[in-house]
Amino acid sequence: MDSWVRFSGQSQAKERLLRAAQYACTLLGYTLQKNGAAADVITTIKQLEAHLSLSRKLFRLGNSVDALESAKRAIHLSDVVLRLCITVGHLNRAMYFACDNILWLGKTGLSKSMDQEKWSQRSFRYYLFSLIMNLSRDLYEIKLQMEAETGANRSSSKMENGAVSPSDRAPQHVLALQVRLLVHVLRSNPPLLLDVVKNACDLLIPLDKLGLYKTNPGVVGLCGLTSSILGILTILHPWLKIKP
Repeated sequence: MDSWVRFSGQSQAKERLLRAAQYACTLLGYTLQKNGAAADVITTIKQLEAHLSLSRKLFRLGNSVDALESAKRAIHLSDVVLRLCITVGHLNRAMYFACDNILWLGKTGLSKSMDQEKWSQRSFRYYLFSLIMNLSRDLYEIKLQMEAETGANRSSSKMENGAVSPSDRAPQHVLALQVRLLVHVLRSNPPLLLDVVKNACDLLIPLDKLGLYKTNPGVVGLCGLTSSILGILTILHPWLKIKP
């Protein structure tokens, strides 16, 4: 209950709920259309999706400031790679939110002369760059964890056998060992696993919107819904959020 109270009291949590509902509508609309549902039903779902998207943008007003503050904190990280990935990621998020806020003005009719398509494309470009930096950070974290596990295994093997097993160095075993090590690292680090899956799902959205990798509304809806649920989990259970 305490987790739910903390969750519901945050605007970020409300935005995540709206996001999940929006992409659920995207997925539902695509599924119904593929199954020959009535046109008026499809239109209603699309209208609901548009209203949810507009409501989400309202909750994101001012998020650029939070992203800039996060970037300022990340500058002081001691690890150069993490400092670069996290700082640049937050700066791109700040620009994404700024473009999104401007787009909100156009969609609400407060700025009638705005080229909404241009600002939408700009917004998705910054979103894409932010996700690329987030995934780069995840890959770097995986690399560090795998190196640490490898070092620990080698030390243990030397203590037990006096040397590393020759079979462990054989080329035919290297790939299998690396895959097993990767699975072990991700299973033993739920925050890292969730972040990888969430960012990978989110990545397909701007790729599709920018025309770089076209899928369909069903895939976009499923990916958006999955990443939204994972985002909600990290709010309900803060220990699942990757740090720093």
